[in-house]
Amino acid sequence: MLRFLTDGMLGKLTRWLRMLGYDVKYYNDLEDEHLIKIAAEEKRILLTKDMDLFRRSSTMGIQSFLVEGRTEAEKLAELAKRFKIRLEIDVNDSRCPKCNTGIVHASKEAIVDRIPKSTSRFYKDFWICPNCSQIYWQGSHWKKIGHVLSQARQLVESSQSRTDKP
Repeated sequence: MLRFLTDGMLGKLTRWLRMLGYDVKYYNDLEDEHLIKIAAEEKRILLTKDMDLFRRSSTMGIQSFLVEGRTEAEKLAELAKRFKIRLEIDVNDSRCPKCNTGIVHASKEAIVDRIPKSTSRFYKDFWICPNCSQIYWQGSHWKKIGHVLSQARQLVESSQSRTDKP
């Protein structure tokens, strides 16, 4: 499975990749040299929007990718094309967007005292991060998540149809 390292400019993308099930380390306060060292030692793909960091890491033999998209859908589409990442969330594979730990299913009874009463009434499936204890459910934000992923898939498909033409 692909493992990534993202720099401080890609915090939102980090959360998206984690939701998609990818192991992503994120640092927003490290010098470029330290990021390059971590990528090399842990054999992670360095994702960055910083052209200088991209050039230096690539020159040093680190697998790197310069993320150029403006929107999250564009960024996800770029990564899907380059690394063949899937643009579907399977909560059984998802990682905590906050801390990168794999989330696990939680019974409503186990977490009911930690969620809003309305959430308890409307939703039955919940997941929890065993590391930071963050609780997740497919609430109203789920439509927005689905929309962004759908946009990303459409971008991938349209770019493939352009390259398939003679």
